[in-house]
Amino acid sequence: MSTKTLVLLGVFLLTGCYYDNEATLYPGSGTCTPLTSSTFSANVLPLLNNRCNNCHGGSNPSAGIDLTTYAKVMKYVNDGSLMGSINFSSGFSPMPKNSGKMSACDIQKIRLWIEAGSLNN
Repeated sequence: MSTKTLVLLGVFLLTGCYYDNEATLYPGSGTCTPLTSSTFSANVLPLLNNRCNNCHGGSNPSAGIDLTTYAKVMKYVNDGSLMGSINFSSGFSPMPKNSGKMSACDIQKIRLWIEAGSLNN
C-alpha cells in the first residue's frame, strides 16, 4: 500500500471512532426527572427568565408581551397563548423565536403549574 492510502485509511478509522456526548452538546435535551408538581417561583419564573425574558422583559418587551411577573404571565396563561407558543401549536407564534422548541422537561414544568391552577406560589 502506498503512504497516501495508509494515511487516508488512518484518517477514516480515527474519524469513525469519534464520540460526542449528547448531554454536553445539547443541554436539556436528554431525559428528565418526571415532576409531580411545579410552582411559579421555583420552576416557571426561572424558566421564563432564562428562555423568554431576554426579549419579553425589560422596559420595552418584544411585541408588548411582558413575562416578568406573575400578573403579567397570567394574561397569556388565561388566553392559552403561553402554552400554544411554547408547544409550537398551530395558530400561535412559536417561541422561543428563531430557536428550537423548549425541552419536554421545561414544557412539563409550565404545563404542570397551569394544570395545578396557575397559583402564585
